[in-house]
Amino acid sequence: MELLHLPPTATPEEVAASVNENGYAIVDELASSELMDAISAEMAPYVDNSMYGLDSFLGLTTKRTGALIARSEAARKLIMNPTALGTAGIVLQQASAFQLHLTQIISVYPGSPAQKLHQDEVAWDFFPFPLDYQIQCNLLWAMTDYTEEMGATRVVPGSHLSTRKKYDISDSLPAVMKRGSALFYSGKVFHGAGENKSDRLRQAINITYAVGWVRQEENQFLSTPIEIAKTLPDDLLKLMGYQLGCFSLGYVRDGEDPMVAIREPERREAYNVGILAETALKRQPHLQGFLRDIKMAETDS
Repeated sequence: MELLHLPPTATPEEVAASVNENGYAIVDELASSELMDAISAEMAPYVDNSMYGLDSFLGLTTKRTGALIARSEAARKLIMNPTALGTAGIVLQQASAFQLHLTQIISVYPGSPAQKLHQDEVAWDFFPFPLDYQIQCNLLWAMTDYTEEMGATRVVPGSHLSTRKKYDISDSLPAVMKRGSALFYSGKVFHGAGENKSDRLRQAINITYAVGWVRQEENQFLSTPIEIAKTLPDDLLKLMGYQLGCFSLGYVRDGEDPMVAIREPERREAYNVGILAETALKRQPHLQGFLRDIKMAETDS
């Protein structure tokens, strides 16, 4: 049995449907080799200087290298990939906004044993999120070919719909894919790096999106220095967290839009309930009654 593959022309709706139904989707060769080459070249010095994991879960012969927005201009294109953003928006549609959760290159070196199968959403202190609420949409972009011998990520299809909390490697299947392909998966699905039995490095870019109201795993505000942040486009800044996570999460000073921290003084827009309401309604139609009450209260005052 093999995992499901979709072509690079797959729509966000098709990818999201597979993630919601199966817990994952593999989209073949979604990114070009040229883009992967550029990211690899820009990040190579940082990967070389990264530490190996300090325990068996992180991998004693595995490196994790973050801060991709600050360190790699090419990686920013991957983060803003339309299929990835479109899919995340659908998978996470129960929230008013979604954000970038982490950016990380995972380098699994020859001889690395298989990782314990796990759910990524345990990052939030093992909080028991409901099965019908998606908290994150994860991607692993293959920087190298992904073969079972090289330790391709293993996935337990359908485990995102179960309350079962322990799976064995025999329950999983390897996400075999070519360089530039992307494994999309739910934060609820059980998965883990396979054993690298080869003499080759298995490398992937982990980019994860999460709902706007949770704390990010990678602190984007500290990972990307302010002088670099000021050079970035608005859409990327908002994805990094320079936006309201929902109605009242993440404002600065006197209730202002977080973007004033980057665009001030040329762009100082005060937080506006009406503007936010219109944005939120596009994702959350059921909030109409609540927002109508807010507007009525503003009028009465």
